[in-house]
Amino acid sequence: MPNASFRDPERRHRGIYLLPNAFTTAALFAGFYAVVQAMNGRFEAAAIAIFVAMVLDGMDGRVARLTNTQSAFGEQYDSLSDMTSFGVAPALVIYEWALNDLGRWGWLAAFVYVAGAALRLARFNTNIAVIDKRFFQGLPSPAAAALVAGFVWLAVDNRLSMTSPVLAWTAFGLTLYAGVSMVSNAPFYSGKSFALGRSVPFWVILVVVAVFVFVSSDPPIVLFGLFVVYGLSGWVAWGWRWNRARRLQMGRRGEG
Repeated sequence: MPNASFRDPERRHRGIYLLPNAFTTAALFAGFYAVVQAMNGRFEAAAIAIFVAMVLDGMDGRVARLTNTQSAFGEQYDSLSDMTSFGVAPALVIYEWALNDLGRWGWLAAFVYVAGAALRLARFNTNIAVIDKRFFQGLPSPAAAALVAGFVWLAVDNRLSMTSPVLAWTAFGLTLYAGVSMVSNAPFYSGKSFALGRSVPFWVILVVVAVFVFVSSDPPIVLFGLFVVYGLSGWVAWGWRWNRARRLQMGRRGEG
């Protein structure tokens, strides 16, 4: 007699699917590895591990959608993994690398980042059914982590002086910016409208190849630069929307 769970769609939905959760577990491991490496003073390895976690985190959701293995368990597990890999890990890495020289200001900036990541994930989970899926409300936590980890990777790779107060205060400002941006209302493009299963023109493949070549030319500089642009794009979009709304309002008043 077949198992009843295979005839009950609700039971299957509440089950634990191996493939997408394996990617989530790998992302969680990468975040934990970043923490361990930061504690051992290997900051370049820690920063790279956070970027690896980003790639794995981006794959788990798409794999779940492609294989139709979404589950409530997977959603919650992914959020907990993100809090570790993109909340706690980046804050600890940049604190151990530069912020600890600033005393209480350093750990306060790191805490603002962690709190911002927690609030960002909680808001995302509660608003997931009502927001515009084309845009994130606030800077997504993986992009915020990329800003912080990318700065560490860039500085270590170029052998910038870790004892420089300018570097420490730059890290302070960047950490605060990332933390505050996560809880802002600025719209950041999500890319979820791009479907992997959809056919694309040949030139799109060429663009993807060009991007890989561009990134591989100097990963620390290129990746940090790309995420700086993305980290500013939401505020530019928010300013453009605000200016357009103001002009429309003024036009209506003029017509009245």
